[in-house]
Amino acid sequence: MVAVGLVGAACGSGPSPGGASQKTADVAYAGSLELLNEKTIGPAFTKATGYGYEGRGGGSFGVAQEIVSKEISPDVFESIGAAPIALLEPKFTSWCVEVAASPIVVAYNPDSPFASQLREIAIGRLPLPRLFSLMAQPGFHLGRTNPNTDPQGQAFYEMVELAQTHYHLATDTTSKVLGSLDNPSQVFAETALEARLEAGQLDAASAFLSQAIQLHLPYIKLPSGIDFGDPSLASMYAKASVTLSDGKVADGVPLIVDATVLSGNGPAAGASFVSYLLSPAGRNEFVKGGYSLVTPKILGDASAAPKVVRDAVASA
Repeated sequence: MVAVGLVGAACGSGPSPGGASQKTADVAYAGSLELLNEKTIGPAFTKATGYGYEGRGGGSFGVAQEIVSKEISPDVFESIGAAPIALLEPKFTSWCVEVAASPIVVAYNPDSPFASQLREIAIGRLPLPRLFSLMAQPGFHLGRTNPNTDPQGQAFYEMVELAQTHYHLATDTTSKVLGSLDNPSQVFAETALEARLEAGQLDAASAFLSQAIQLHLPYIKLPSGIDFGDPSLASMYAKASVTLSDGKVADGVPLIVDATVLSGNGPAAGASFVSYLLSPAGRNEFVKGGYSLVTPKILGDASAAPKVVRDAVASA
């Protein structure tokens, strides 16, 4: 099946209904991109190109389902990972382009009762394995996103699994830290998670490095072997997996920002937006926002990508 190929190397195909004005790029994106898109890239894109910008965020898998069900019909979809874009096959697109990598971290509230210990771990005065015993303590309020709808939620769950093996932690560490897959005391919408952390409702939360930097949150950096931010370590990440509520198994994959233009939906504005992401100015904004640049690569049917996108990839 083409969809299987996409997760490793491809994305969907074909036209989609509706679409925004030809003069406005309507962008649906992973919730972690909200601050970058709304505060920086969206306005900069408009200034550079003259096109308008409209955006909306959510868990990548959830946004993909909204597109499939025609609840929304954006011009562009920016996902964390290619798997959510694969759900758009075969109707909406046949390609996507890799833009940047986004490692995960553990962000924490500086006023938390556990803040002093978390800070000691962050600066290396306490060993990193202490983080997992701390998060497993009764009374520690941890936040994360739902693995069923969000790649960050999947990666955070798998990160604890990898840490359990890597640091030879107790075999029940994952269950003690996380509880059930969609533990209602931990799982929140991606666009609301860090706000809960800042408000003091959580002691710590899963976050992308980019979110922690942009929101000025203190955080604990994780080793590259468990942070899902290094594409060269894909085989290591794949050793972890999570079984979702529908019975499907999601294997660990690098957390890459992938973008595609949905065919038939404002192609000029949408293509221009994705091209801007790959421009020197756009890539510089990703770096300033805490992302790691990757060599842009079109996955799937490269010939179906708009010429302006192909040209941007070639010159990046």
